[in-house]
Amino acid sequence: MGGTDRAEERTRAGGSSAVPRGRSRLDQPRSGRVRLLPEWDPEAFGRFSERIARFLGTGRFIVWMTLIIILWVAWNIFAPSSLRFDNYPFIFLTLALSLQASYAAPLILLAQNRQDDRDRVTHEQDRKQNERSIADTEYLTREIAALRMGLGEVATRDWIRSELQDLVKEMEERRNVFPPERAHGRDEGDR
Repeated sequence: MGGTDRAEERTRAGGSSAVPRGRSRLDQPRSGRVRLLPEWDPEAFGRFSERIARFLGTGRFIVWMTLIIILWVAWNIFAPSSLRFDNYPFIFLTLALSLQASYAAPLILLAQNRQDDRDRVTHEQDRKQNERSIADTEYLTREIAALRMGLGEVATRDWIRSELQDLVKEMEERRNVFPPERAHGRDEGDR
């Protein structure tokens, strides 16, 4: 009952209880659109174009294309006239080669664009890695400099040895200047 009361209030206030025509509700998924063109996966099409571009760029393709053209021309020159399908100006051969070229060029360009995209991503990753390496190197350089400065104030093993040797020499010199007095009546074996 509460829902109909609200709808009546909206209608009286000049509003409408229904969704206006031409607008869809946001709380419900959109209905599927009718598409006239077929849908395809761009990545699958790109991989297919790269495979074709790789094949067109090989010596194998050139050899096969040359053999087909030689056979085509030889057949249409030396075969009986009733079996020839493309006489001398070889218009059908020209059309076939033009069609092949018109499809090969965009496929090659598509493959190059995909390679450029991969190169761009790789370049960006390399640049970021180089920046991290430079930052790490600068950090380590600062840390080594701080350690060197800290070690300048710390006594090293060699410095302590030299100081101890100096003290030992000084004590020997004092012993020679002030020889020890012997205590009478003491047994030297007790020491």
